[in-house]
Formats: sequence, C-alpha cells, structure tokens
Amino acid sequence: MIIGAHVLFYSEDPDADRTFFHDVLGFRAVDAGGGWLIFGLPPAEAAFHPVEDGDQRQLLHGGHRLLGAVLYLMCDDVRSEVKALDTKKVTCSPLEEEAWGIATAFKLPSGGEIGLYQPTHPSPLNLVSQESPKTDG
Repeated sequence: MIIGAHVLFYSEDPDADRTFFHDVLGFRAVDAGGGWLIFGLPPAEAAFHPVEDGDQRQLLHGGHRLLGAVLYLMCDDVRSEVKALDTKKVTCSPLEEEAWGIATAFKLPSGGEIGLYQPTHPSPLNLVSQESPKTDG
C-alpha cells in the first residue's frame, strides 16, 4: 500500500531553505538527525506533462533514471497569499493568468524558485481554505 510521497529538493543552501520552509512558510518538520529536517506538506496532486525535445528534466538518482519535477504550492487566493508573503519580505513574480490558474513564483534563500498558484482547473483535492500550517515548537 502506498502511504505518501517524499519530495527531494536539491539546494545550493539547504540550511537556509529549511529555515525558510519552517519559519516563513510555516511547514511542520521533524528532525531526522543532525538537523536534517523532513517537512510535512499540504495535500498534493500530480499531473504528467509531455517531455519536449531537448528537455533535460529526467535525472539519475540512485542509479535510476527518475522523472524530473516542478513544484507549485497551491492556494485558494493567490493575491492574498502574495500579500502575506510580502509582509514576510518574500517577493513574488508578477501574477500570470493561465487557463489552468493564476500563477506566480518566489525565490528561496538559495536562489531556487518555487511556483505558487490558485487553480482554476478541476482538482481531486478539497481546496477549502484552512488555517495555515502551524510550526512545531
């Protein structure tokens, strides 16, 4: 029985990005040892997109050719979320209205970016707004 998913982020500054996920985004975490935080994430959905010619989104990991991935966090009101992130000194890119949702992106301390969007497509998730995740401790 599959019980969940584990996402790997490869970061130029993992300690700073871990702090950002915990302190700014408010994701709960457990210490797996030596400060190696593993975060609980909100419910997720997955979609398969076609690979275009020359696309290098697949990678070798553990001797296997795994699919590459792009992460978008989902929210029910992207404009409000952008304002909330701004109060925490997080700058988001201009909003883009797409057929599938209203999207933006923001940089992590390492310089890597994560997408954020308000979906307008059908979703298997119940996206009713809930309280923000609480930090542990």
